[in-house]
Amino acid sequence: MSVQVENLEKSMAKLTIEVPAEELETAIDTAYKKSKNKIAMPGFRKGKAPRKMIEKMYGASIFYEDAANIIIPDAYEDAAKESGLEIVSQPEIDVEQIEKGQPFIFTATVAVKPEVTLGDYKGIEVEKKEAEVSDEEVDAEINRVRESNSRMLTIDDRAAQDGDTVVIDFDGYVDGEQFDGGKSENYSIVIGSHTFIDNFEEQLVGRNIGDEFDVNVTFPEQYHAEELRGKAALFKVKLNGIKVKELPEVDDEFAQDVSDFDTLDEYKADLKNKLIENKKAAIKRELEDKVIGQIIDNAQMEIPEPMVEAQTRQMTQEFGQNLRAQGLSLEQYMQLTGYTPQQLIDELKPQALKRIQSRLVLEAVVAAEGIEASDEEYDKEIETIATMYNTEADKLKEQFSDEEKEQVRMDVAVQKAVEFVVDAAVEV
Repeated sequence: MSVQVENLEKSMAKLTIEVPAEELETAIDTAYKKSKNKIAMPGFRKGKAPRKMIEKMYGASIFYEDAANIIIPDAYEDAAKESGLEIVSQPEIDVEQIEKGQPFIFTATVAVKPEVTLGDYKGIEVEKKEAEVSDEEVDAEINRVRESNSRMLTIDDRAAQDGDTVVIDFDGYVDGEQFDGGKSENYSIVIGSHTFIDNFEEQLVGRNIGDEFDVNVTFPEQYHAEELRGKAALFKVKLNGIKVKELPEVDDEFAQDVSDFDTLDEYKADLKNKLIENKKAAIKRELEDKVIGQIIDNAQMEIPEPMVEAQTRQMTQEFGQNLRAQGLSLEQYMQLTGYTPQQLIDELKPQALKRIQSRLVLEAVVAAEGIEASDEEYDKEIETIATMYNTEADKLKEQFSDEEKEQVRMDVAVQKAVEFVVDAAVEV
């Protein structure tokens, strides 16, 4: 096998990979053996027709596609290693030549890790901020705790009001026809939460338990289900129950119930200290973001679009995983919010670009400053990862490839680079 590398614009490259004719012949024969049982030939039982007879009837190219699919994965992997390129995207494959007796030639167009030219990265000026917490912020945190310690009371002597949690059955129709996802029983919804589309919730106000009524809404033009976009819908609704949230009184007893303190004053003082620590952490993150953002602005680099697309896909998967951890599927999220998959991608794409740029400039700082992860720092990071995956650090080390171990060391070095540029920043 031979590989030729052509460097393209915007951090792209094309690998032209040539596989010997003998390997192509082997792959064609393998494809024939896998497929012969599915091919009918007059005068032969299935699976018994010779390859030459099949090729004569259906053409010599009948097994080419399967043969190419057999060759390409391993050949590309070997070529990628041989090229020495740091590839950061999936390849775009094009077959250039496939013919019996001739070498098999295909190309793989890939994005490669961009070169970064750092500008100023030390002495970045940032606004100085102090961590201060007001009494109003403490009260807001107490109200949040009250909310989490509230209880739901069933109401049966009045109509539904704004802020109530109501339990409803609903059945939706568009143009007189039911639509997928438009029916549910004993569904809980908070009036005023704007969980449902349009003015659905407002039309529940004033209804009593047992009432059956119609709710008319219009789906938004950007609704995730294309067939429902901009359509008027009628929901047949039955109100099954009304619940109201009861919050605990804020007193010493409340403090004893939700904390280890005996008095409300002690509890408030502790809350204030925790809020200050949280603010300090938030200010630190904001400082890091501003410093790294300025370093990105000062640097020069060309980010290939396939690299951004790959990062966006990864972030979309992470978003879906986070939703599932909360008991919600990505499809349900789309339905509840009216988001389309493309809208989610469009929202995540700038974040993906920023994540890539941040990593690249920090790796460039690592190289410029000779920052390394010590063995102790590496071991500590391995222990952290092992804890996340509920395994032992030594076992994890054994499972990691050399590349993965090197990646862990780089992750540690990058975090040290963050600390380096922040420490080198100037607060004004």
